Amino acid sequence: MTDAAQTSTAGSAPRRSNGVLAAFSAACLPYAALGLPIYVTLPEFYASHVGVSLGAVGVIFLVIRLADIFVDPALGMVIDRTHSRFGRYRLWMGIAAPVLMLAVAMLFMVRPGAGPGYLALWLIVLSLGFSVSTLSQVSWAAALSPDYNQRSRIYGWWQTANIIGVLTVLMIPVLVQSMGWGDYAEAVRWQGWFIIVALPLSLAVTFAFTPEPAAGPPAGAAPRFAYLKLFRLPVMKRLLASDLLLGVSRGVVGALFFYFFEAVQGFERSQTSILLLVYFVAGLAGAPVWSFLAVKLGKHRALTIACVYFAVTLLAASFGAPWLAGLIGGGQMMVAGAMVALVGLAFASGDLLLRAMMADVSDQVRLQEGADRTGLLFSILTATSKLGYAASVLTFTALQFAGFDPARGGANSDAALVWLQILFAVLPALCLMAAALVLRGYPLTRERHAEIRAALEAAGAARQA
Repeated sequence: MTDAAQTSTAGSAPRRSNGVLAAFSAACLPYAALGLPIYVTLPEFYASHVGVSLGAVGVIFLVIRLADIFVDPALGMVIDRTHSRFGRYRLWMGIAAPVLMLAVAMLFMVRPGAGPGYLALWLIVLSLGFSVSTLSQVSWAAALSPDYNQRSRIYGWWQTANIIGVLTVLMIPVLVQSMGWGDYAEAVRWQGWFIIVALPLSLAVTFAFTPEPAAGPPAGAAPRFAYLKLFRLPVMKRLLASDLLLGVSRGVVGALFFYFFEAVQGFERSQTSILLLVYFVAGLAGAPVWSFLAVKLGKHRALTIACVYFAVTLLAASFGAPWLAGLIGGGQMMVAGAMVALVGLAFASGDLLLRAMMADVSDQVRLQEGADRTGLLFSILTATSKLGYAASVLTFTALQFAGFDPARGGANSDAALVWLQILFAVLPALCLMAAALVLRGYPLTRERHAEIRAALEAAGAARQA
């Protein structure tokens, strides 16, 4: 059966073919390959290799992410009001592509000695291009199907492709250094070239083979900051709070991953790169599990389970791995890898389930307001996620106050290492448990969404009559 044949008729939900979802997800490869360095590689790279102070790096990333809270909703409203023969989302992803390619070239090909101003300027350009691209993409995913369960499947494909992109960019430093093609700084430049080459190629696949369904009723002009009323919706409060907490927890783990495993557990950079690779490979394996649980239990229940699991395994990996390695008499790398894999199984849960949940919220808002505000809603979700990741970079500033030396091999006091361990494991675990509590009583269940879809279809039939 063709994808067109699977598209819904009146009263039935579309089921996109695997081929269409694979083509749609192709764009995830360069986006994810860029998203990881933004939060993991670039902060550490600019602090340890380029020469920007640790505190300055933390402040720059925080300020730009704070600005996104206001910029992203504006971009989302522009996307919602866009109509063109190329489609709404396809157009904006195409416009943003050259902006991203330029910013990547400037940030990844930098030489030692660039100052904070250089980092701030090109990070702003990168952030704008990245926001437009990812907002358009996740909004497009929401439009591919209105069905509660099918959205878990669509975002499952999306997240799986994201993890493949992350794994690809993670393999580059391992390959470059193991083959003797350059040091870690050179490997970062190779990552940049991969993104620049992959972006236009993957977008060509997505644009050619993914249909863009007709947009819903356009959102009209509204007073400035009128979108803030959306924050009063109970479902939005819970969704955004959990997204913020998950962003902080995952951002802290990513930002401090290299420092923790090298300074606290004594691994070399090549070993730590392998551990990070294991983390995301496990995330790839875990993605279908969370999608399955979302169908069986409901999305918010699956996410609650994921938060608790993430917190418990992170604490176990951080405090129990060295003890376990000593208990079995060696094999520290093997034990650390196994524990990191257990933690990584939860990696995909947040992005996958929260975006599928926001797609359901977009239906509720469309029913209440009579307008399609999908782009705006995803921009708000993206902004809170970025804020969480930005707040996580402040741990760099906290480490600096604790006297931690970011240079590998630098002498660090026991107190500094204790603070590093607390920030890496205890802080994220507390945020994850708080997110699980926030999700209790989440109002937009499968049953409530079915009622909303029925009302939307009835309203659509009435307009056509």
